[in-house]
Amino acid sequence: MTMRQISSATHEAIYRVEDAASGLTGFIAIHSTQLGPAAGGLRMRPYESETQALEDVRRLSEGMTYKNAAAGLPLGGGKAVIIGDPATQKTPEMLRAFGRAIHSLTGHYITAEDMGMSPADMGILAEETPFVAGLASGEFASGDPSPITARGIFNTIRTAKAHKTGSADLEGVTVAVQGLGHVGWHLCRLLTDAGAELIVTDVDASRLEKAKAEFGARPVATTKIYSVQAHIFAPCAIGGILNEDTIPQLQVGIVAGGANNQLAGPEDAKALHDRGILYAPDFIANGGGIINVATEILKIADRETYVADKLSALDATMSEVLNQAHQQGISPDAVAIASVRKRMARAAAA
Repeated sequence: MTMRQISSATHEAIYRVEDAASGLTGFIAIHSTQLGPAAGGLRMRPYESETQALEDVRRLSEGMTYKNAAAGLPLGGGKAVIIGDPATQKTPEMLRAFGRAIHSLTGHYITAEDMGMSPADMGILAEETPFVAGLASGEFASGDPSPITARGIFNTIRTAKAHKTGSADLEGVTVAVQGLGHVGWHLCRLLTDAGAELIVTDVDASRLEKAKAEFGARPVATTKIYSVQAHIFAPCAIGGILNEDTIPQLQVGIVAGGANNQLAGPEDAKALHDRGILYAPDFIANGGGIINVATEILKIADRETYVADKLSALDATMSEVLNQAHQQGISPDAVAIASVRKRMARAAAA
């Protein structure tokens, strides 16, 4: 296994990781350790190129810095990616090699489950390093963070709905959900229980049929989810999907979902604002997962109380951001980023 540091003007450190014996190629990005050790999940995707994977890990790790700060956690921001199809190319040998790479960073980066990974995979990483969370068993094991992530997104949807319409009630509200992975599926269940009607899409046709049967959802093609008529659009798949091509298609009043880095660029937050679409900043909306993982990293004994308190505080932060954005007449994304940067500056001064 070899690691090569890549020069970066925006991150504290970025490493390319390779292990020829296991077929591993990936990256670890540490954006900031200003608030504490960099924490963020490991994802595995069949990226089209190393350039695409590197850009993803850069953006994701920066998003984790903002996410952890917004959640009030003593953690910095980091992320890791492995290039490959998790369904056909992931092996224990590959995960162990990546675990050794993480261990070589001596705790500056702590990983956890993300797209293409499971608590069982975290267990394999843990054979090589203690700097891993999201384990299925152990004294402080936090397990699959997806249900808590979904709960935080659900709270955000209700908060955004109340801000937009004066009522948080979701009875009869149509929500278009993009992505039926672990987080998207748990979110669909919460929305259905609250009386919402669902329009869904996913690259896996079997998930669409299951959602139709279980939630009464209306499936649409992946390219059609942007133009459906709905009250709320909830992106829960990959990032960069809010851009100059998709934003003009939207026929919703609110965008609030769980995907990381939903905006292709900062100008897209303004484009949503100019169209009168309320955007709930993703790094606040999806903070439940890292809150759940943090109970393991920080060895929190009363996990349920900690998670409940942090989710409540996160929802209050979202409400404050939406209120400030409304008062200033600007995008909530700009307010949210300014807010977490102030929080980080105060911590640095202290």
